[in-house]
Amino acid sequence: MTHVIEAALSGRAKCRGCDQPIAKGELRLGERAPNAFGEGEMTIWFHPRCGAFKRPEVLLEGLDAAQAGIPASADLRVIAEAGIAHRRLPRVNGAQRSPTGRARCRSCRELIAKDAWRVPLVFFEMGRFQPSGNIHAACALAYLGTVELLERVRHFSPDLTRQDLEAFSQALRRGAD
Repeated sequence: MTHVIEAALSGRAKCRGCDQPIAKGELRLGERAPNAFGEGEMTIWFHPRCGAFKRPEVLLEGLDAAQAGIPASADLRVIAEAGIAHRRLPRVNGAQRSPTGRARCRSCRELIAKDAWRVPLVFFEMGRFQPSGNIHAACALAYLGTVELLERVRHFSPDLTRQDLEAFSQALRRGAD
């Protein structure tokens, strides 16, 4: 099964990473996997950037199999290689303020206070991303091995303002100090 990078034939496919449609003619990454519901194989589609963030091995295989001329392939490789170097990094699914004080951090096991910055995590199973808890922003270095999250957070939390991103960045640095 070879993963593919190709132009979308229609606008019907939805990216599994960000849940946004993939426009007709736009490049997409196709992860080929055995069909869980019958014979043959199925293809799970991603925007190339979402694939680099969430499925780094698949993206690198797709880039290696693709023809030359994939736009921004060097940037995509850097993102994917960071995800491989830090095995938990592809679990990051944005950033948010905790709506309650009931969630526990997967890293330190302490409660995440209401309105504190947290990083939602997801696991990929059975062709879908499943929610798997949160970590304090300050626990990112201990849990993920890096605090270089702003590009991922900006991508998967597009509603965050510039001030929100700065506040989140400060919360990340608190854990790195």
